[in-house]
Amino acid sequence: MSTTTQQHTVMVIEDEEAFIDALVVGLQREGFGVEVARDGAEALLNFDKVDPDIVLLDVMLPKVSGTDVCREIRKKSQVPIIMVSAKGTELDTVVGLEVGADDYIVKPYRIRELVARVRAALRRSHVTGESPLGSETSVAVGEISIDPDRHVVVVRGQVTKLPLKEFELLYVLMANAGRVMTRDTLIDRVWGSDYYGDTKTLDVHIKRLRSKVETDPGNPVLIQTIRGLGYKFDRVV
Repeated sequence: MSTTTQQHTVMVIEDEEAFIDALVVGLQREGFGVEVARDGAEALLNFDKVDPDIVLLDVMLPKVSGTDVCREIRKKSQVPIIMVSAKGTELDTVVGLEVGADDYIVKPYRIRELVARVRAALRRSHVTGESPLGSETSVAVGEISIDPDRHVVVVRGQVTKLPLKEFELLYVLMANAGRVMTRDTLIDRVWGSDYYGDTKTLDVHIKRLRSKVETDPGNPVLIQTIRGLGYKFDRVV
């Protein structure tokens, strides 16, 4: 097994032995430490003890579903989570993103692509000390304010908790209020230029943001869709 200067631990939460064997061999070959949980209950029981740098989480798990595992992890940790789903479980994957997963990959996948996504997620994650926001200053637009240093969002006088990626996405949109931000630009700023997924992840996070900042999420006026281009945070509130 190869080694790296700083070995990251990947927690693999998967119940299919064929995938487990391939993941353990492939990830260890790339210098990662690997801890395996074969069902959702075992994952939640061992999460704190393992203290992983990143989680690969299958959607379909025995005992506790992948989405429920994701939800529970997000209550106490912002560790990067990559959801893994089989073809035909797209809805489950979207639900996983909605409860806090950072990315998803569909089975069957190539180990090279998976490793690339893991490395990209670690590079852009707060776990490695990096953030696309850097040391940016607070921004206020209408009745919404966001403070990146304190990781605080206030919506119409109420402090609103946001997962890391939703927070970063909202900041980029608000810092560029009035400007159309293309999907590619938003993905580059929030997920990194080496992001391997598609725009569905972005669209799900936009939906989640609207549910928290819009007065009527079904008829958004703050985060507007610019058809064929991307999104815009409107200055007029």
